[in-house]
Amino acid sequence: MSTKRELVAKAFNNEPVERIPVGFWHHYLEEDEFVSGVEHPENFNKILSGAQRFKDEFDPDFVKIMTDGYFYLPITIDAKTPEELSKFTPVSNFHPWFTDQERLAKGYRQIYGNDTFLFYNLFAPLAHLRYGLATGHNLSDQEANDLILHFIKANPEAVEEVLDKIADNIIELLPTVINSETADGIYLSVTDTHRFIPDALYRLYVTPSEKKILEAANKLSETNILHICGWRGNTNFISVYQDYPAAAFNWAVNTESLSLREGRRFFGRKTVIGGFLNTEDSILYRGNKAEIQNETRRIIEEAGRTGVIVGADCTVPNDTSVEHLKWVREAAAEATPKVHIVNTIRDSHRFPDLKASV
Repeated sequence: MSTKRELVAKAFNNEPVERIPVGFWHHYLEEDEFVSGVEHPENFNKILSGAQRFKDEFDPDFVKIMTDGYFYLPITIDAKTPEELSKFTPVSNFHPWFTDQERLAKGYRQIYGNDTFLFYNLFAPLAHLRYGLATGHNLSDQEANDLILHFIKANPEAVEEVLDKIADNIIELLPTVINSETADGIYLSVTDTHRFIPDALYRLYVTPSEKKILEAANKLSETNILHICGWRGNTNFISVYQDYPAAAFNWAVNTESLSLREGRRFFGRKTVIGGFLNTEDSILYRGNKAEIQNETRRIIEEAGRTGVIVGADCTVPNDTSVEHLKWVREAAAEATPKVHIVNTIRDSHRFPDLKASV
């Protein structure tokens, strides 16, 4: 029987597996995962304690390192015009925002050991820009989005420039969180939040900064995940991300109306992660054992057995029963190779028009 690391490696390599790998994740701060970890150092141990508890109770086949309190660079951007964005000052890599995260990644590795793939959670530069503007102008996320769109329409090159600078700042973190003592790759979260930036503008002025981070991560690891966030009903221009250089893709199957099977073809036969809705109204959260295991079997029957990892659209609620997650893994282990054979036949006939990336 393969180890957890071997199972996930086979899934990333599109090789047959003895059982479908399963992974879920949730936040560990009960109050607010957005509270600054630098300003509230007491939360650091809470995160690691939560990770240890999750290891003891569920022990997932792979782990997304939750970076509660360290989501965004500690920046304040009070630019009133797009031209003023050029004043962005990078955060020093001696800042606790950097050094704390290296310790966090090492803490996770000590908890999970070397038999589990760890993926370090990072947010794309656009999210950092939104945070910086919201902080600098005391705006809501939606108001910050509106300001970004205004800036892009007025001077798109200025927005592209600041996103590139933010990407460079984030890239400085990569060697400290992707190495033998920390994580095996990154879990890069991207979103255009209800498509607030037209897709053509997004590709021209936002995509370069996101690809830049993935390309830098790919120099350190061959196993990096792109997460297209559909949290709280966000929808994205999925086609924007089709050619991103990630080894695996995780998106909101239940929000974007793109199934795992269709996603496998759409993203060029890359590994896909997900299947379950992640809300408090979902089967995963509210279902009984039969309902959850039937849904697991349906997901696998629809998606196939190679290049597939069962998980959720995004982070699951903190109080999701661990027993529910165990039921998923139990059902995934019972899936038979016959499912994949049937699914391959279905794939070739039902989706001939889906374009795979090259």
